[in-house]
Amino acid sequence: MTDFDHALVLGKFYPPHAGHHHLVRTAAARSARTTVTVLASHVESIPVADRVAWLRAEHAGTPGLVVLGDVDDHEMDFDSDEVWELHMGVARAVLARRAILDGDPASAAVDAVFSSERYGDEMAERLGARHVPVDPDRGAHPVSGTAIRADPRANWAHLAPATRAGLCARIVVLGAESTGTTTLSRQLAAHLDAPWVPEYGRLHTEHKLAAARAFDPAASADRLVWTVGDFQDVAERQEELVRAASTGPVVVCDNDAWAATVWGHRYLGAARDDIAPDARRPALYLLTDHVGVPFEQDGWRDGEHLRAWMTGLFQEGLAARGVPWRLVTGTPDQRLRQALEACGEAVARHFRFTDPLG
Repeated sequence: MTDFDHALVLGKFYPPHAGHHHLVRTAAARSARTTVTVLASHVESIPVADRVAWLRAEHAGTPGLVVLGDVDDHEMDFDSDEVWELHMGVARAVLARRAILDGDPASAAVDAVFSSERYGDEMAERLGARHVPVDPDRGAHPVSGTAIRADPRANWAHLAPATRAGLCARIVVLGAESTGTTTLSRQLAAHLDAPWVPEYGRLHTEHKLAAARAFDPAASADRLVWTVGDFQDVAERQEELVRAASTGPVVVCDNDAWAATVWGHRYLGAARDDIAPDARRPALYLLTDHVGVPFEQDGWRDGEHLRAWMTGLFQEGLAARGVPWRLVTGTPDQRLRQALEACGEAVARHFRFTDPLG
């Protein structure tokens, strides 16, 4: 038996934190249906789609709960009836969307508004509902979106796993064969005290050769037949590994899903946009130069003659994507110093959030 038929939880969730999740769980426990409404403005630097996805992940399977996002670019003025009605118009529109999704347009009205904010009373009154305050003094969860945006790393413990994975600053090291990507990425992870994600492509090649030998015991790595599906699998698995490791503020990766598109170009002979069309943009790419690095044959490599071309292919692709990247050159020590400097700048930039509309 629940106390309410349809409850509204509304906020920016910029970003979602433990206090928000407590609010949502409290509303869902007392209501047959709960609509969580994420309202963002165009000036905010975390997309509304990400906030919606993080909330959905944390509350997946909660009966009667739906998370919807929308844009509200109206400025705040709690003393203006006109401004209040602009915001309420957006809120009512989202509630209407929920009712339409439920197949019952007449069920848009709410009988409860759960909030931790001072505007809860007014909002509930304008919706003809009861206001249910939840931890308004932040006693249970002493955190706020403002505090997290000001210092996300210090407040990391207040974030749910999906939000951590989404906000985590990814540092991706990539480059042609035998250019030191593994060595540099391991060093960076150690210096930054961050998780390290190995390259999955090498393991996929080993598994592919083992599978080929099930058909022909004499099969060799240089005669493997590569397909688009192979590189799609590599991209997907690499992303899974990175997401699983993205538990802290920073993660260092030896290649990523997008890198699979470049290796696909190399082995398939042409660029394929369908290998990793939704590859995430990291905080920084570090491209290891082939110049000055001896080629070491480990039994798997076959592209010494293609290293310069591959470096150029990475450079062209990174420039075309418009992502932050830096070419690291010189001795191993010089490369590490360059990489650490670039990482410091990139992580600071990554955790710089725009202010919401006032």
